[in-house]
Amino acid sequence: MNSRFQHCSDVIVRLTEAIDALERRIASFELPPLKDREWFELLQEKVRPQLGKDSFLIVAVVGGTNIGKSVLFNHIAGGRLSATSPMASGTKHPTVLFPAGFEASHNIEELFPGFELLPWADADQALREDDRHLLFWRESQSLPSNLVVLDTPDVDSVAEVNWERADKIRRSADVLVAVLTQQKYNDAAVKQFFRKASQESKFVIVVFNQVLLPDDEEYWPLWMQTFHEETKINPHLLYLAPNDRRAAEENALPFYERSWPQEGSVSDSTSRDLLKDLSELRFSEIKVQTLQGALQSLCDIEHGIPGWLNEIGRRGSDYEAALELMSSQRLVEVDHWPTLPNAVMIRKIREWWSEQREGWSAKVHGFYNRLGAVVTYPIHMLQEKKSPEDSPIYQYKVREWETILQALDKTFEKLTWLRDLGNPLLSPRLTTLLSGNARLDLIEKIREEHDSVDLETELSVLVQEQLARFRTESPQSYRLFRRLDSVAAAARPAVSVALFMTGAGPVGNALFPAVADSAMQGALHIAGDAVGGTVMTAVGDKVLTEGASTSAGYLEARFRQLHSQFTKQRAGWLAQELEKHLFGTLPKELATSSQISQCPEFQRVDQLVEELRSVATEQS
Repeated sequence: MNSRFQHCSDVIVRLTEAIDALERRIASFELPPLKDREWFELLQEKVRPQLGKDSFLIVAVVGGTNIGKSVLFNHIAGGRLSATSPMASGTKHPTVLFPAGFEASHNIEELFPGFELLPWADADQALREDDRHLLFWRESQSLPSNLVVLDTPDVDSVAEVNWERADKIRRSADVLVAVLTQQKYNDAAVKQFFRKASQESKFVIVVFNQVLLPDDEEYWPLWMQTFHEETKINPHLLYLAPNDRRAAEENALPFYERSWPQEGSVSDSTSRDLLKDLSELRFSEIKVQTLQGALQSLCDIEHGIPGWLNEIGRRGSDYEAALELMSSQRLVEVDHWPTLPNAVMIRKIREWWSEQREGWSAKVHGFYNRLGAVVTYPIHMLQEKKSPEDSPIYQYKVREWETILQALDKTFEKLTWLRDLGNPLLSPRLTTLLSGNARLDLIEKIREEHDSVDLETELSVLVQEQLARFRTESPQSYRLFRRLDSVAAAARPAVSVALFMTGAGPVGNALFPAVADSAMQGALHIAGDAVGGTVMTAVGDKVLTEGASTSAGYLEARFRQLHSQFTKQRAGWLAQELEKHLFGTLPKELATSSQISQCPEFQRVDQLVEELRSVATEQS
């Protein structure tokens, strides 16, 4: 098989698969379907089948009156099937010969639009007058499975209806076998027909019939040159057939191939088999050439596959604009997210710190902590009599829920405002999000999950992770604080929270919490303590014990960091709840769709179109 044909076939198979994958990827883009596009119909109905294992050529024998078209038809068909006579028989209707079994596996009416197809019972049917555009067909065991052959009405007939039929056949055919003679190569009607064939980039084989050899060897190039100048036809193949009536009647006419342009070529006296040339030796070469126009149409920047890719790219830009519109808004905004009571944070720090003590220090602090427990026993007994609702962590949870409710109200106000802006991509999607009892349903779902949150465990894990990292990253400071072994905290950072949409996937979360704490309203203080550091000394803003400013400043930063990290973690929880119960896949859809031109499916189609363009323009 011709390597170019195989390469082209492989590219079309891969391109079809890539287009299917990209179509699935852009299912939500709401673009006109592929089935309504001319290039897709061309790909599915013509190019793909014609480059597959069941590909075939439609070969039409065309020319003027009484020049032996039917003789050529019979030779290509491999048998005497069309009427031949030394008299001008005047074919009125085209006849087509299919390989055996062809009609059962193909829609033959689609191959020849504009014709009424009828079974071909005898050779004289095509000679009868009828105003209908009839096409008579039959199947032949002698015809190769990859050839469909037509005998056509005379293109120089005085009957205009014959010109119409010839034009329809020309448009349906892959290959035109132009039968010319010394008398009929320069006829006006013949030249007009082949000018159209040239404009349509048809694959043309020229056969000069009824040639006197060797006398006409010096003349046929002149005939061909005149024919070329008048029609712009450059034949892909050229044959000479001698004027031998008996050989023609016996279907044994020899055909001699000649080169065009000649360029000093030597005449070859070896007879060629037209049937074998078309179905075997030259089939792949001819098939690719006949699809040249179709391949170029697929690669057309405006109306082919590149035009579709550009349309997808523009829709991706629309998604990018929608994402930027949402990303520019603070979808959730809280000026003062509630901060955890210092007593709770310090208790968790001390629990972690006690687990780090070793040896003598552990024994000493263990003794003082037990002593402190005895001293403070009456206080603990009073605390145990209080209900869980009186605990600092519970009170924090209540304040946090109140903050979340306020934030949700602002979020729905912001989404309503975005919806009313009328963005063609955002508005329909936000309308769906905000429909019905969306607000009440969301509040109920988040309330249930907020009630189930274990803040004690969450805080313990956070403190362990953060302080363990502190020990690893700053061993010198860690040893210093082990010697100091005391923490004092006077205030917590005031924290603001905003959630921004960033999309989803490798680039980050759908909603990203931005957390900023204001200047501290208190300070951390280093102080000694007789009972294991249980007494905390409150001081004013940024007041540090003299002589320990460096250590205290570092510890202050660590303490602030714990508060901010916990707040960020809680804001992140709210972001996850909104993703789960409100936004769903919208952020991911906007983010991934905005990058559609960078996705593997898009890139694959683009690369294969370039490869197809290279094959289509390759010279045989």
